[in-house]
Amino acid sequence: MRGNVISVSPSVLLAGDSTVANYAAVERPMSGWGEHLGTHLNALLGPSASGGGVTVANFAKGGANTSSHRGEGLWDALLRAAHPGDLVLIQFGHNDSKLPSLAARGGYRENLAHMVQDCRDHGLTPVLCTPVGRRTLVDGTYAGSHGEYPVVVRELADSLGVALIDVEALSAAVYEAYGDEGSVRLFMHFGPGEHHLWRDGVRDDTHFSLLGASEVARAVAGELRPLVESAQAEGEGR
Repeated sequence: MRGNVISVSPSVLLAGDSTVANYAAVERPMSGWGEHLGTHLNALLGPSASGGGVTVANFAKGGANTSSHRGEGLWDALLRAAHPGDLVLIQFGHNDSKLPSLAARGGYRENLAHMVQDCRDHGLTPVLCTPVGRRTLVDGTYAGSHGEYPVVVRELADSLGVALIDVEALSAAVYEAYGDEGSVRLFMHFGPGEHHLWRDGVRDDTHFSLLGASEVARAVAGELRPLVESAQAEGEGR
């Protein structure tokens, strides 16, 4: 951490996987919701008391899980970049579910609990996020996609007294609003020859298009706003 100064406008730091991460221009239109969070959040907050917007620092990485994020040094880098009073959004699950050692009620839950404690030890505010939903619509209704992983996050947030953003539920509402056919535009869907990166075509109901990432970020920003405003008020009172 850089000293013990608590800023009036806290930063928001993100830990997560490819659904949250920033993408290079050559990978467009693939995008993670974390890329767009700052734009939507600052639009909701308006001019801050300190005259500047809230900074969003994205430490999410494609393929990351609750173990690899720490193992590759991303988690430590996040903690070093943070100031006391900052908020840390934590969203994993997509890749944890691929490994038996990171079962929902096993390593996954344990790792999330460690992350929460690390945040508290550094004077940061942890915010647990359920994994964002995949596009699993059945007759226009979201059918779920992560088994017990979102359930465990909700339970853990309650047991540890941690703020929760139910990104699965938020994203499900977005998909349902667009409908069976319209929601295709939220994800990476191209026919053969339609995109130079996927010449044979692609049908990906996990990774977002720019539109999909922005829509989910808009929904997350709405839930995050009161947490940021509370942190701002606390900082002003110190």
